[in-house]
Amino acid sequence: MEDANPFTKSKTIDPEVRAYVYSLVNALGGTGTNESGRYVLGDDALAVLRDLKRWLKLYDEKTNRLDVARCLAEANLVRGDLLPILSTWKENGKNEKAKTRTALACLELLVPLTWPVEHEEMTANHHRHTPYILQSQVKYKAAVLHWEATAVLRQTIRIALPALAMKRDERTPRDEGIIKLMLYLIRNIAAIRQVPNLPSQGLDTEVSRSATIETFRAQDVFALLLTICSNMGEDYNLMDVIVLEIIFNLIKGVNAEQLWMNQQQRTKTGISDLRATLAAEQHMHMEAKKKEGSRHGRFGTMIWVKGDDKQMKTVSGQDNLKNHKTAMFNMDNNKKWNKPMQRRKDLDHTNYDFDQKETLSSEASEQLRNFAEEFLDSGFNPLVSHLRKAIEREAERLLPINYRQFFYIVAWFLKAERVRRERKHKDAKASKAVTEFDPESYGLVAAVLNQETFITLNRYMQMSWDEKAWQDLNACMRCFTEILLTVQDMAQSALEEDQAIAENIQNRIFYEETTHDRIRMILQDYKDQGLGYLDACTELSHVFLKMLERYSKENVDLQIRSKRKARRKRNDAQLKEQSADQQNDEQGADDDSEHEDIMDTVQVSKERKFDFKRFAAKFVTQSSVDTFISLLKFYKDLSAEQLKRVHRFLHRAAFKQEQATLLYRVDIVALLYKIVEGPEGLSNKHALYGEWQEFTKQLFRKMFKKVDQRPELIVEMLFSKITNTLYYLEYGHDKQTSTSTRPPAELEVKASAARDRKEQIGVAVTVLLRDHKDSLVDWVKRIVNRAYDERFAWEAEGEARKAEAEAAAVPAENDEGNQKEPVLDLPTAQPSYISISPENDEIRIAMFKNARLKLLMRLVGLTEENNDKSGTPDAMWIIPSHVVAAHLEGSKAAIEQYSATQWQPENEDDNPEDFLRRVGKDQRASHYAEEAVGEDGEPKRDNFIDDSEGDEILPEEEGFLFPDNPRQRKSVLEQLKAKRAAKSKKRKRGSDDEEPDDSEDGAMKEQRRRKREEVALARRRKFKSEAFIRDSDDESDDERDRAFFEREAELRKKYAQLNRAQIAAAAAAGAEEVDEASLAKRRKTVARLRGEIEAGNGDEDVVMGDDQEDSGENSAPPSSQPRRNGRSSEAESDEETPPSSPPPDDGDGKKPRQALKELPQGKAQPRTRVVGRLSGKQKAVGVELDVDSDSDLELEDEDQDEVIHAKAITTQRSRGGFVIDDDDDE
Repeated sequence: MEDANPFTKSKTIDPEVRAYVYSLVNALGGTGTNESGRYVLGDDALAVLRDLKRWLKLYDEKTNRLDVARCLAEANLVRGDLLPILSTWKENGKNEKAKTRTALACLELLVPLTWPVEHEEMTANHHRHTPYILQSQVKYKAAVLHWEATAVLRQTIRIALPALAMKRDERTPRDEGIIKLMLYLIRNIAAIRQVPNLPSQGLDTEVSRSATIETFRAQDVFALLLTICSNMGEDYNLMDVIVLEIIFNLIKGVNAEQLWMNQQQRTKTGISDLRATLAAEQHMHMEAKKKEGSRHGRFGTMIWVKGDDKQMKTVSGQDNLKNHKTAMFNMDNNKKWNKPMQRRKDLDHTNYDFDQKETLSSEASEQLRNFAEEFLDSGFNPLVSHLRKAIEREAERLLPINYRQFFYIVAWFLKAERVRRERKHKDAKASKAVTEFDPESYGLVAAVLNQETFITLNRYMQMSWDEKAWQDLNACMRCFTEILLTVQDMAQSALEEDQAIAENIQNRIFYEETTHDRIRMILQDYKDQGLGYLDACTELSHVFLKMLERYSKENVDLQIRSKRKARRKRNDAQLKEQSADQQNDEQGADDDSEHEDIMDTVQVSKERKFDFKRFAAKFVTQSSVDTFISLLKFYKDLSAEQLKRVHRFLHRAAFKQEQATLLYRVDIVALLYKIVEGPEGLSNKHALYGEWQEFTKQLFRKMFKKVDQRPELIVEMLFSKITNTLYYLEYGHDKQTSTSTRPPAELEVKASAARDRKEQIGVAVTVLLRDHKDSLVDWVKRIVNRAYDERFAWEAEGEARKAEAEAAAVPAENDEGNQKEPVLDLPTAQPSYISISPENDEIRIAMFKNARLKLLMRLVGLTEENNDKSGTPDAMWIIPSHVVAAHLEGSKAAIEQYSATQWQPENEDDNPEDFLRRVGKDQRASHYAEEAVGEDGEPKRDNFIDDSEGDEILPEEEGFLFPDNPRQRKSVLEQLKAKRAAKSKKRKRGSDDEEPDDSEDGAMKEQRRRKREEVALARRRKFKSEAFIRDSDDESDDERDRAFFEREAELRKKYAQLNRAQIAAAAAAGAEEVDEASLAKRRKTVARLRGEIEAGNGDEDVVMGDDQEDSGENSAPPSSQPRRNGRSSEAESDEETPPSSPPPDDGDGKKPRQALKELPQGKAQPRTRVVGRLSGKQKAVGVELDVDSDSDLELEDEDQDEVIHAKAITTQRSRGGFVIDDDDDE
């Protein structure tokens, strides 16, 4: 047993190590009789001290052992040698260099010996030596604080005083090290405390917090700390973390409110606490006596009870003889359930625990209050600002534990400042002083009331929450709570500047919705993290909710920033386009992508108006109630403020939010009844007993009414309530929700020229039948039948009315006896649309979710009404008024046909489902329904699209029109000659008639133009161009290409021979001369006819000659047409006819005008433009020739922009205004 005692001399240490260490300790020095008990240093004391330092560093630290520290503790090095050596250095003596070095060597040993013992992984050596070393450190602290010969801490300050007096730029690294050693020793002394699970050795008073504070005050440690803090960042840069740890160890667990109490208030509070403790102890003894046995009492009774499981149990008491129910009830009362404790880290016995309360003496409280006031006045802002900047840049000197300490001291001193102001205000009222004083500003704590601190706090809160570092999160919550309370006091300050700052801070805090959600989640996810954590999270939630409610009432238009998920990534096509843009313009693309990233960020974060009721509804849940109930279970140990906090939240949940069902649970009801009625409840003299009694009475009354209304609540009281259960207990039925709120993608039948609407209906019907949706097909059939009957009756009635109107019309005669046609074109009223309603819920859901059913409905003529319910399960479907009975009859016949015989594809391997596809993004169902049906009830062919998606919808007037097919020019020339012949006959016949005025001529032209456009549009609508129905495989058909070019070569030869024949005939006939008047009239007529032909066909082959002025004149002939820049169709491929060769001058510089005759042949030939360099007069005019395909001239390709010059220029002549080729002479 003696070997197992950790406090005896260890026998597990290497004897050689022990011998070396003991020999060094003996050589250090000692007391002698000659010196009257005074300590005398050895000859090599300084070298011995350095050797001991090396042993600690090289043996213990390198090998991760505690053998040397255990030997030094057993040898009593601190009390027997180090402290006596420091005592020999007199305070008023001379500053001897040798003694200074010796004192510094003692300080270098004291720091590692008093360093807090912390091990991440405990070894057998650690478990063996740690208890003894902790006990030794308690002795070291008691000796340092209460050494009678000298003030040890003041002596250590003397060692670092020369370094402290230097400027920061003048200090050497050795000076900085000395200052750190001095501060580390103070930190170690402040951190050492009596470990609760180890023997106290009778030193509790000597090492208490009160004794530490009194010694620090007496030996000028507080003055040193204030000096360093007030000059932090200027003269002292790297000491902030050590000072932070010293202050943390001094104030942790201290109630700041008790520091500012006077002696009378402190005495009254102490008496109240003692009275409450004694009352609780007496109550505990009384409850224990009720349950303990009384076998040896005068009227004691012990009976055996046999249960249903045939086990024998004992119970004492004569009342058990009455009946078996009383015996069983007493047996249940004697049972005690011991809740299994979870294995978690022992946080209560570490140096960093701040939840354990610390009681100070009156003198220590007074001294700590003075230090806190001086620190707030001079050192708080510099120290906190410097530490915050170090935390932001993650300085290497910061340890993870320092973050927790930083936020805790911020919270503690903010609370101390609030209490100081409150106490000063109360003292002024109590003294009834009439003197007015200016209100103090909150500038003393301004370092933590800026945006940088809020950002750091929020980031560290989120990080602690993610990493489940509960003690760190506890410190952050306390800091956040004190900041909110300080801002609340600032908002009520008499200074306008403080009010403006408070308004700005509240706006910034409440603006972020992530802060709201974080606080809510912290409250709801409490899982036995300790009483201190529970108190911090409930206090933060209570303060935040209360302040947010008041601020939202004052600012009705409060906006918050809500963050949502980012929009989905761009598809591959967009990414390819972006990469192509980057290749073309790298810099521009970089700028665009930068703007896109910014735009994505803006879309993620959106502002919205804040609704407090909505936030409170999310805040009040079963998890939140459970957290506050967990705190309420400690009602015996809670203060009045904590009980009030729980009461306010439960009252909000039950009555303000009307979620009292959350409290209808057996354990909650039993706890509330126990608090009010007992046993072991609140005393009726408690300050909040009346409020809890009234709340419980109102809640139980409401619960009984709910049980009468919903008997199911009796069973649900055994369980926690989920959302669906709450809704059912509130309204008596389940909440009706749809599984899908978005409609499915629209489908369509793949386009094909051979697949008409009837076949498309067959595809849709077949797909539904294959899905076993026969009921849906029958329902559509019934709808179409009813709609057909109604629409047919309407049309029949309209026809009958029209027939009656025709019969009743009487022809009228005019004065000349001519009969006018009766007016029978009566306006016909449009039928009203037919509403479609589902017969049951299955059909209603299918109308929203079944895309194939929706396709069939659209094909038969149904459309979805465009209103606010469009795209929802409650959308309304109708049959529009423009759907005629014939269309519905065709739809009905198609459904009946394919219901009996399903549609079969041409290829047996294909399935009907393969012929369906999704509709493109830009093609909407409404457009499809409106454009799919023509006037004749058949689908419009121009609305079929190809396999590509997202094609642009063409205008309703034209739809998709194919380009004109090439037309023969023979018909055009024949029509032109017929029109000109008719005009000439009309001029000869009506020479004596009056010419029509300009207005009539313009009206006729406009009418003819409209008529031509209508004819051309009708012709184009009938086209079925091969360009859009060919197969892609034909594009690479070599045989087809060879045949095409052979036909083209034959046509060129044929047209060349015909062209030469026409030119020869025209040359033989000659050119007739006309006068100027008839020439102008003729030119006007030809121009008008040419314009008509070009407007209608665009392919006239009329060749008109017009003179060309010299380069200095800009006049244009009346018949000239503007030249178009581009060629949009085959009709525009031919350039306008250039003027012919210039005739000889008539002597006065004017060129006689001359018109060209039409070609006598009726068939026009294709013309090829020759571009070359001409000489002489040929340069002044453009020449257009008709040449043979075998000519040596190069032809200008229509698709090429560059001009190909001719290889050879042939001699050209003109006869009668026509250009004649030299080949004609041969």
